[in-house]
Amino acid sequence: MPRLDAAARAAAPGDFVTLSDGVTHYQIGGGSADRATPVVLVHGFSVPFFVWDPTFAGLTAAGLPVLRYDLFGRGYSDRPRARYDIDLYDRQLVQLIRTLGLPEPVDFVGLSMGGAIAVGFADRHPALVRRLVLLDPAGLPMPGTTGPGILKVPVLGEIVMATVGKRLMVAGLTGDFHDPAQLPELSRKYRAQMRYPGFLRALLSTIRHGPLQTMADAYERVGRHARPVLLVWGTEDKTVPFELSETARATLPTAVFHAIHGAGHVPHLEQPDRINRLLIDFLTS
Repeated sequence: MPRLDAAARAAAPGDFVTLSDGVTHYQIGGGSADRATPVVLVHGFSVPFFVWDPTFAGLTAAGLPVLRYDLFGRGYSDRPRARYDIDLYDRQLVQLIRTLGLPEPVDFVGLSMGGAIAVGFADRHPALVRRLVLLDPAGLPMPGTTGPGILKVPVLGEIVMATVGKRLMVAGLTGDFHDPAQLPELSRKYRAQMRYPGFLRALLSTIRHGPLQTMADAYERVGRHARPVLLVWGTEDKTVPFELSETARATLPTAVFHAIHGAGHVPHLEQPDRINRLLIDFLTS
């Protein structure tokens, strides 16, 4: 299995910075951060920062300074032997923002689990977040499900991941789309990160300890903040079901809500022009 070292990272877009838990892969583009609030894009459970390609292109073309990065365990970031919980993801984000010297506060756009991470960040560091955008966010309990139970069982989870984990992860991408036209290209790029050791271990630890369905209290607290919130949800989302948007809206009562008809869990990939316009209007208003 190839090593995730400088040679492996040489062709990756963007840059790298060493934080306390390891190397983080990131990319900055767009306007000057001293003239506009930086926008931080936080990706979801397993697809690294390329999931933001159309969003990054649209926001930077509009002149907004934008930062996207790979969560630990994904893409070209390190896979530390750590507990992949909200503390790890929060620490990575705080250190990244401050090591890069971004002006504070910043705006956040979080997708799926990235939404849960962004909510957790706003809960812990309210003065550092100006505006918050959540696309099909995770973090709230999903009624009627306890998650992938067998993966939470010690030893059994490791066996499943070692034998069929890669196949399960790639197959799971299909359910994120209402129209799977972009699935082949996404799957091709997704498989690249699987070559490096630690990817499946990081996902398994996230399933067991991460913020996928454990952030209800943080949502409640953030819902009492005064900051503007934009909530966007694909009506055909089966990964974090659209019905959960009702809970999110009740928890975030001042949020501006947009239901994206004909889109699944990744509306920014299926309807990029519409989502970019919503984001730009919200972030620049």
